[in-house]
Amino acid sequence: QVQLVESGGGLVQPGGSLRLSCTISRSSISIYAMGWYRQAPDKQREFVAQISTAGSTNYADSVKGRFTISRVNAKNTMYLQMNNLNAEDTAVYYCSAALPGSRPGYWGQGTQVTVSS
Repeated sequence: QVQLVESGGGLVQPGGSLRLSCTISRSSISIYAMGWYRQAPDKQREFVAQISTAGSTNYADSVKGRFTISRVNAKNTMYLQMNNLNAEDTAVYYCSAALPGSRPGYWGQGTQVTVSS
């Protein structure tokens, strides 16, 4: 069974930065389109960013220019660099893996990001 494990969440002040990581095991990340989603309290899970197997990226409007998604296939790891964070970014962040052309089939357990002074 493919497993995804996120790390890097935490408490940060407004305007600060965090880098999330997502490592995949029992498979090769190279065959998956990878993504980040988030879910704030009392809200539905929403799309944040995705990166294709070829490295093409796509972002939600709310994070464009502040977040950067990347992947290092040799490390079986995907990253989300988050800059200029604000309170609206507070959520549990989940990574996902999808075979090309399919919906995400695998999810991580989530990592909490809290932006607060």
